Amino acid sequence: MVWAVRAAAGLLTAFALGHTLWNGLVEPGIALVFGLLITLGELARRDTRDGSGPGPATAPAGDRQPAPLGSAGALAYALLGENAGNPTRHGVLQVVAVVVAAALVGIVPHIARGRGPALDHVVRRVLTVAFAAACFQPLYNSGLLEDRVGQGPGLVLFLLCLLGLSALCDAVLAAALAGARTGWPYGPLLRGELRALLGIGSAICATGVVMALGAAVAGLWALPVFSVPLLLTQLSFRRISGIRTTYRQTITSLARATEIAGYTQPGHARRVAALSCAVGRELGMSERELTVLEYAALMHDIGQLSLVDPVPAGATAPLPAAEARRIAELGGEVARQTGVPAEVAVVVERQAEPYREQPVAARIVRVANAYDDLVGGARHPGGSLDALEQLRLGTARDYQPEVVECLARILRRDGITAVRPG
Repeated sequence: MVWAVRAAAGLLTAFALGHTLWNGLVEPGIALVFGLLITLGELARRDTRDGSGPGPATAPAGDRQPAPLGSAGALAYALLGENAGNPTRHGVLQVVAVVVAAALVGIVPHIARGRGPALDHVVRRVLTVAFAAACFQPLYNSGLLEDRVGQGPGLVLFLLCLLGLSALCDAVLAAALAGARTGWPYGPLLRGELRALLGIGSAICATGVVMALGAAVAGLWALPVFSVPLLLTQLSFRRISGIRTTYRQTITSLARATEIAGYTQPGHARRVAALSCAVGRELGMSERELTVLEYAALMHDIGQLSLVDPVPAGATAPLPAAEARRIAELGGEVARQTGVPAEVAVVVERQAEPYREQPVAARIVRVANAYDDLVGGARHPGGSLDALEQLRLGTARDYQPEVVECLARILRRDGITAVRPG
């Protein structure tokens, strides 16, 4: 399925570029202006290797890194029917060719630094723009659209509905491509993409419509005016994303303090965070919930820094309930003093409670932590199966059965529990 999507995008791109080169650009001035707009949007994209939001554990690579100005410009060109009152004559294939060429030029500097967006980003852009242009250009150029909806509010409503469908198609494609690349379940990925449509996706669709309608009335000079707000938004995204990255790196460094001090095994916090986010994603948690979950998982053992004598091997799962509760409460106090969100501190301090009294994130972190403590980081199949069996024995009080079974599915899918040595 996914290879067919990529192949379709490749064939469409090759055909569009070949057709445009053979026949030449229609109205090259308009094509150049929109091409520059799309290129500028891609150049303003945040320069990142993985395209993640809070971190690689919480978001599919390259799927949520916004380039709103480039997307809005591409959709506006696909929906452009007039320029200052004069009908345009570019077709669907030229729209695809211009958008692809401009996007490739815009991402060249990122690729040169080894931090370009994933190929699937271009695939989505090609298919989404082609869909919008194919639904609009033939109807408008034939006059059928004007006869049916006119040039007033009916046209605006049609454009908004068309862009809504285009955004929905993009979300479906993004989830499918991310699922094929990462192996994550399709349902939670699609829900995450649909949630993103309510934010920056709505702004992109609205700006695309305004650009197309503004150029139809006032000409191409209207484009810079309507581009400035979205460009400023894009630059703000870059700053916010950079702050989040720095914040996450700070939390990761703080979590390593227990490893450096010899209280926990090397890599324990990162393994627990990865397992916790995988379980949370499987259970359909939102991106914000995954961020809280990841931060709490990274800091779940921070309370051990208050101990005089380290816990053997840093494993808190086998400890008596009173001792585990004391360490968790100390961890919550330490987490609050670091300035993390209050939800993170709550998850950390409620690690040792019966699972029925815990928030969902705390249940997940507790299971992931216990699993890693039980296998000791060995990752061999027998240890994984034995650890899961012990977790299942504790589902009456300590571990939520649904979380344990979700972890088992993830490990089985990754091949960790596929075989048991004789």
